[in-house]
Amino acid sequence: MELAAARVQNSGMTVAIARLKISLDDVNPKVVRRLAVPFALRLDRLHLAFQAALGWENYHLWEFRIGGAGFGIPDPSWPGGPLDARKSSLQRVIADTGVKRFQYLYDFGDGWEHTIIIEKIEPARPGIDYPFLLAAAGRCPPEDVGGPSGYAEYLEALADPNHERHAEMLEWRGAAFDPAKISIADLDLALEDLARKWSKTRKP
Repeated sequence: MELAAARVQNSGMTVAIARLKISLDDVNPKVVRRLAVPFALRLDRLHLAFQAALGWENYHLWEFRIGGAGFGIPDPSWPGGPLDARKSSLQRVIADTGVKRFQYLYDFGDGWEHTIIIEKIEPARPGIDYPFLLAAAGRCPPEDVGGPSGYAEYLEALADPNHERHAEMLEWRGAAFDPAKISIADLDLALEDLARKWSKTRKP
């Protein structure tokens, strides 16, 4: 795994942070991120931090599944849908449920499931701006590729010039996609943008 470069802020504010391991389920090569976030971060903002850290483009519906409950953005046309993620924080739901592992679902059609493990709760380090990317491995799949099975077929077709869908996949995304190659700088910049916006509001 590759370490991200530190980012500096001048506030000196110390808060509790959660060190999280995020794994995208059922894909190969593996996609893993280690991320430090304020423990009191609202769940809707945690969703944005995950999108930035993983490289998703935030096009689709999403939901956290924590301790038997779902958290997302409620829809009046969906009775019995998720609880409001804007009104819950990671710290609160962990205190309520006691879990150290939970799920994050992105894109109800493709069905990307992520397993999140809370590795540690600790004080924030002075001079670090959160959320902060600790490490990363594996490139995020393209949006709308068809979930884990579609992604596997996409990689197979891309790698084999004789595959019946090779030309189609080249036309769709080009030939430059490398599932093992990621840009730490791009991911870190996306998280830095979030941290900057949230530090202005002073509401984690």
